[in-house]
Amino acid sequence: MKTVWILGDQLSLHNAALNEADKKTSVVLMVESKARSQRVVYHKKKLVLIFSAMRHFARDLRDRGWQVDYHALTDTPEFGVGLQRHIETFAPEEVLLTEPNDWPMMETAKQLPVRLVPTGQFISTRAGFQKWAGQSKRLLMEMHYRRLRNETGYLMNDGEPEGGQWNYDASNRSTYADWHRQAEPRPEPPSVLPDPITEGVMKMVEDVFPENPGRAEGFWLPVDREHALEWLDGFIRHRLIRFGSFEDLMVQGEPVHFHSVLSPLLNLGLLTPHECIEAAIDAYHRKEAPLNSVEGFVRQILGWREFINGVYWLKMPDYKQSNYLNAQLPLPRFFYTGDTEMNCLRQVIKQVLNLGYNHHIQRLMVLGNFFLIAGVIPQEAERWYLEMYVDAYDWVMAANVLGMILYADGGYMATKPYAAGGSYINKMSNYCRDCRFKPTVKVGPDACPYNYLYWNFYDRHQDELQDNPRVSMMVRGWRNRPEAEKRQVRDSAQAFLEGLQA
Repeated sequence: MKTVWILGDQLSLHNAALNEADKKTSVVLMVESKARSQRVVYHKKKLVLIFSAMRHFARDLRDRGWQVDYHALTDTPEFGVGLQRHIETFAPEEVLLTEPNDWPMMETAKQLPVRLVPTGQFISTRAGFQKWAGQSKRLLMEMHYRRLRNETGYLMNDGEPEGGQWNYDASNRSTYADWHRQAEPRPEPPSVLPDPITEGVMKMVEDVFPENPGRAEGFWLPVDREHALEWLDGFIRHRLIRFGSFEDLMVQGEPVHFHSVLSPLLNLGLLTPHECIEAAIDAYHRKEAPLNSVEGFVRQILGWREFINGVYWLKMPDYKQSNYLNAQLPLPRFFYTGDTEMNCLRQVIKQVLNLGYNHHIQRLMVLGNFFLIAGVIPQEAERWYLEMYVDAYDWVMAANVLGMILYADGGYMATKPYAAGGSYINKMSNYCRDCRFKPTVKVGPDACPYNYLYWNFYDRHQDELQDNPRVSMMVRGWRNRPEAEKRQVRDSAQAFLEGLQA
């Protein structure tokens, strides 16, 4: 008899280890580990998502004829205990486990009596990415993306990109004013009502993790394959058409807008990257979605998702300690409450506390931008992202936060620091309208803090950034400023940052 051990982020009928087993002679092992759930203080909705999805997957496997040995959270202190109990009960000839998706669990698995099976949850294999990356001192996502486009044939015609361009970023930068001029279209936000299994998990999470961020109440996400497919179909039919144009838009009170919210389902294994990409491309071929939207969506999965997973396995474990800019500011306490006068931060933090979700531009250009230019310690920022988001995993956040957002790897995977002042947020959102700070004021108590923190960032890091061709102009502009203006910026930044630690 074989045992197939399935982890909580491997919930796919295409699970590589499951494919090596026969339901007539095998048992599936699933373990809810309390120790793993406490490694980070996870958002309650993240815990509900994982445990409910695991329990639904176990139900679906049983419906398909599999025998499932399920170890619930309240009975299982950690993975090793669940595995040992299973072995004592079933005495399997071998235990198959698909390669874990994160480094800590991979290191744990190497110490356990299991045979690891290469994962199929990503389009690019770990070995394939490593071969492509070689010994490069810097990687470009765009080159990786083009490689996978050629390999898969997605949005390709006779070796050329569909429409003659590799990406349509220039068409995907509509502002808040553009949205207003188009009569402010608002799609119906997606939501799934909890069933009895999920309701039981919600109660358990509140009982076992009462101090964790957020609330289990109001859980809104799919937790099984059937509803995940419906969720994908809803995005393709109702939101993909405008996704490209408005993917960078931020609207107060519109947490999802035209975004897909597919990453939680992809990262659990409930959906595959291939079927998400192909659904979007099919919509394009049916003329139900424009190319700029479809290509932008495909790039998020085939380009960015695959890239950050590849970087993770290429650079771990040392990558997690990256701090190229020597950022030293402790994480401000208001990131756990949303109690700040900066309305953009208040809105985005309150949203993630409520839903466990922000879309990518909120994460990058509001939250991440603040972490970067304020100089928050990278490891504290990354931990916060891991805690708060329903789609957050170690492999997701390491390269996204340390590389893309915080430039902590010195530019290995991002060609520039993604720093911006208040004018960007004002252009792409309506947050500034209800803020006590003014995006047009550059220094002083009424100025938007992003404005003086932005230039203070370039003041602090001009030596590291002066040779970067994408931001060297900002360094030169700072150096050419009158000393009196520089002093005002430094004084405003110092007063603000000291106030964060008061």
